[in-house]
Amino acid sequence: MKIILKIIKWIGKVLGGFIFLMLLSGLCFRLFSSKPVPPGKLVDVNGVSLHIRAEGQKNDLPTLILESGAAGDTDVFHWIAEGLKKNMRVVRYDREGKWFSESSNDSITPDFYALQLHQLLEESGEKPPYILAGHSMGGPYNRIFRDLYPNEIKGMVFLDSSHPEQIERLALTDSQKKQDVQKYMSILADMGILGLVDQIFGSLINVNNDLPKDCQTRYRTLYLNSGKVLRRMVKEYNFVDDTLLKTVGQVSDLDSLPVLVFTAAEEYSGFRKEKYKRQGIDPDKELQLWFELQKELKELSKNGKQFFIDANHGSIITKKENAEIINKEILLMAKSIN
Repeated sequence: MKIILKIIKWIGKVLGGFIFLMLLSGLCFRLFSSKPVPPGKLVDVNGVSLHIRAEGQKNDLPTLILESGAAGDTDVFHWIAEGLKKNMRVVRYDREGKWFSESSNDSITPDFYALQLHQLLEESGEKPPYILAGHSMGGPYNRIFRDLYPNEIKGMVFLDSSHPEQIERLALTDSQKKQDVQKYMSILADMGILGLVDQIFGSLINVNNDLPKDCQTRYRTLYLNSGKVLRRMVKEYNFVDDTLLKTVGQVSDLDSLPVLVFTAAEEYSGFRKEKYKRQGIDPDKELQLWFELQKELKELSKNGKQFFIDANHGSIITKKENAEIINKEILLMAKSIN
């Protein structure tokens, strides 16, 4: 019995020492690792520094405003911005609390981000008319912006955009589980452990190989070296589910506003398709439902067009050849508006 107790005590000391070493190493990693530099500039909006990237010369064409999804940053639009900035003004930014933008202490309401973006554009010297392009949850944010400032918007682009009724009509069963995982990961990130483990054993997260190396490095560093990004994602997911989508369902239609809808044709392919099958969900049926939701976005306007791209939800914008298809149509829209 004494031998067993000694073994247990020895194991406890080893584990305790290992945990202490990990905590100390994580702290040192957080203190001494290099911090990524914002690729754009920080603009003060009511005491909050927001990150914005404005490229391309101002001309007679409308300015394109790019709105990312709940988990996106400005880099996901790299190929879209690169492809269009030689022809028109392109603006992308991080919403408050995300990536390089500071958090706001204000209460988050459905129109909060639209109002804040509008002020950010004014403070940055940007002027309408605008074309709004939103990926994923960026689509609903843009619909609220257009509802508040209809005279400033000359066109809208939905990039595999979210739909107000998607939670009710699709089998989105893993949202809460994903949020719980991100909460725990945010704690490890704050302790420096995620970044440390990533450096020792290789990437813990899937960076987007379709984007340039500098974009991948920024994403990995911001995601792993601080819990800020992960906590902000959880906060936004809750806001989206509880407030945003319900509000967007009540905003006005788009009349005859020029609208482009780009839909990912491979949304439920690969591992996600197999996951749905294990859950007893028909992935083909889910895909058809997604196509119906996308069609309804097109029908918000009498002047809507829909395009299907052989891509998944992310690669529809991060893969260069997909961005080129999108850019061609956006430029045609911009020239037709002018």
